[in-house]
Order: sequence, then C-alpha cells, then structure tokens
Amino acid sequence: MSQHPQGPPPGTPTGPPHGAAAPHAPYPGPAQPEPPAPPKQNWFARHKILTGFLAVLAFVAVIGIATSGDGDEGTSAAPGQSAETNADAAQQDDEPAEAPGIGENVSDGDFEFVVTEIETGVGRIGSEFLNEQPQGQFVLVYLEVTNTGSAAETFWTSEQGLVDIEGRTHSADDSAALLLDDGEFLLTEINPGNTARTTLVFDVPADAEPAAVELHGSMFSRGVTVNLQ
Repeated sequence: MSQHPQGPPPGTPTGPPHGAAAPHAPYPGPAQPEPPAPPKQNWFARHKILTGFLAVLAFVAVIGIATSGDGDEGTSAAPGQSAETNADAAQQDDEPAEAPGIGENVSDGDFEFVVTEIETGVGRIGSEFLNEQPQGQFVLVYLEVTNTGSAAETFWTSEQGLVDIEGRTHSADDSAALLLDDGEFLLTEINPGNTARTTLVFDVPADAEPAAVELHGSMFSRGVTVNLQ
C-alpha cells in the first residue's frame, strides 16, 4: 500500500517563519505622461467663411491696382485714331484757354467791359499849359463799362492793371488821367443797364510792350484779363 505525503499537522502556522520579512507589494512603475491636448486651430481655420470673404476682397483689390496701373502707362488710342492724336488732344485740354482780346466782351462782378483801343508811346497828357509827362511812356487803354447788375455800381480806374510782355504789372496813373480833356472819368456811379466810357492811363518804361490789361469790377473781385497783343 502506497503512502501519500501528509500536510502539516493541524494548527501549524502557514505564514513565513517568525522573524522573516513579509513579502513586499509589487513596486509601481513610472508615472505615465498624460496624452497631449489636441492642437488649437488658428484664427483663420476657426473662421473659414470670414477668411474666404477677406481673400476675395484682397483679390479684387489686386485686380483693381493692376488695372489702374495699365491705364497710366500711356494714352490708349480711340477707335479710328492713333495714340499720338489722343496724346495731342489731352495736351490741348491741359493748356489754358486764350484770353479774350480787343473788341470782345468780358465780365467781372456786375460790370461788363470792352476794350475798344490801345495807344502806346504817348509822351504827354494835357494841354499846352497844363500837362504831365511820363517817366517812360504813357499807354492809354480805351474802355467801355456797362453795369449789368440790378443796382448802381461805382467803377474805379485805380483798381485796374497793365501787364507787359515781361510779366510786370503796372498800376493806373490817375494823376495823369485827371488831365484828359475828353470827358473821361476816374470813378463814377453807373446805373443798371448804362454804359460809360473811360480811358485807363499807365506810365510804363519806354521799352515796355503791353501784353494784357487786368480789369476788376471792384477792389475785392477776382478780375478778368484782356489780351492786348
């Protein structure tokens, strides 16, 4: 008959021997890092509709700049015309209009003027016994003045000027104009619709050549230029 091994008798402690250390709990491994947070989307990705709208605006602006630049490169020829013809026309548009001349009506304020004649090289004004001689030469500008306003207005000869071909402006010589013996006036009140005649007198250098006369309806008006050439 076979014998089987027998276990420890009842009551025998089954733990580790007295004085022996208790078995340790398993040592935890290193802490695992937390998974990274998902990356945040930038402003353009979070606002796709607005980004698309801004892109369209930028594209339109670039096209507009390119188109305006092409237009400044030169003057395009109109149908049936050369580029030179259009360039000449543009240059003529930039040139100032020629001033009206002798015999033409011009207006400033409530007055309408017509220069009827000009006389240069005058060496004396007045009579044999009472006269005045110029420092250079007298230039006489014969003028008609019409009041086109609705009330009486005064025309002042002292507010008028003569421009020579060198661009110098000469004021009227009222003291010499006082010696005119043909009923001319220095200043007078002109009623609406009436026309008066006067002569403007200018003392200019002997070698000066008149180019234009500047006429003013009043001392505060802008004035108008009449070509004397």
